[in-house]
Amino acid sequence: MPSTDTRRAAVLGKPVDHSLSPVLHRAAYAELGLDGWSYDRYETDEVQLRGFVAGLGPEWAGLSLTMPLKRAALALCETATPVARSVEAVNTLVRDADGGWHGDNTDVPGLVAALRERGVEKAPEAAVLGAGATASSALAALASIGAERVAVYVRSEARAEEVREWGRRLGVEAAARPWERAAEALHLPLVIATTPAGAADALAAEVPERPGTLFDVLYEPWPTPLAARWAERGGTVLGGLDLLVHQAVLQVERMTGTAPAPLAAMRTAGTAALAAR
Repeated sequence: MPSTDTRRAAVLGKPVDHSLSPVLHRAAYAELGLDGWSYDRYETDEVQLRGFVAGLGPEWAGLSLTMPLKRAALALCETATPVARSVEAVNTLVRDADGGWHGDNTDVPGLVAALRERGVEKAPEAAVLGAGATASSALAALASIGAERVAVYVRSEARAEEVREWGRRLGVEAAARPWERAAEALHLPLVIATTPAGAADALAAEVPERPGTLFDVLYEPWPTPLAARWAERGGTVLGGLDLLVHQAVLQVERMTGTAPAPLAAMRTAGTAALAAR
């Protein structure tokens, strides 16, 4: 039966105008008959985050967090899932029964679900391009599907040490390698690109003749030069919309307490929104 209880949720980040999360969550609410639910976006940085969250009333059920808030949000959580703590990144805050906030990371299971949907169940060896918050989630996802060795290509020694620490916590051999050698990654069976727009474009010229699977977490602009060249060479390509939809499905389920969330309706809405831009 439709729910008419007034509940609110939103995505926070800076910048946040580009976020597809409102499209995806609203599509889910419509499909589930959650008539009293609303989902908005608010531009918020790390300095503003604590005050924003503290000012939310009891009608607020949850928050989605995008860059640069995923690490800062961990400090606001009364409780958090082991996976969120292991990667030091929270992309989901859910209001608990006592009014506190529970931190979660749906990027990790979202990555796993998206890969599984495309037939990638295991990956003993893989590579990650980049070392930000999404990279730590990618490393955790790879660890959960049996990766024993992951090469992570980074731009600084500080990032390299972070990568090694992630590997120690997650129980996976994480080898930090300089960005100048990133073309090596393209020869591995699975590559997850977590870099900002444009950062990996030059690697398109280095795609091998028989590439494996590329998961490029960008969704705008799409396809990226790397993803386009990968597809031309016959490799399997997943994009940022795949991750966004699968992690949003989990967010909807956690915030509303309703499962399963409507994956197909959310993907259709997201695809249409991107096409209209």
